[in-house]
Amino acid sequence: MEEYEGAPSSDEELSGGELDMHEAQPSGEDRELKDKLLRRFGSHIGTLKLEFSKKKKKGKLPKEARQTLLGWWDAHYKWPYPTEADKIALAESTGLDQKQINNWFINQRKRHWKPSENLQFAVMDNLSGQFFTEDD
Repeated sequence: MEEYEGAPSSDEELSGGELDMHEAQPSGEDRELKDKLLRRFGSHIGTLKLEFSKKKKKGKLPKEARQTLLGWWDAHYKWPYPTEADKIALAESTGLDQKQINNWFINQRKRHWKPSENLQFAVMDNLSGQFFTEDD
């Protein structure tokens, strides 16, 4: 029999690209193992499922929380770096956790904050003062 390029081999012709019946349906031994594992670890699996379902989904923060954070942002625009006490207070008032508060401020500063020129020069003067002293 002459084969042309792209033609299925005889093995492929026999299988038709489908799984054999014994592979598609679990054997009695496989079912027994599955049942044993479920009995042994079923409660752990349930706990993990519950834990994962409770995890916050990606997306926008609640509107009220965003408004509270923006209020703080507007009041402290010149230096929008909340102290640890500020973060705790914001977490309590918004219902968010501190990691969410930290991430919101990081993103907000990256996206919307442009330090004033005076502040940039002050920071640069402080940094250069660390490296170049008059004692040298």
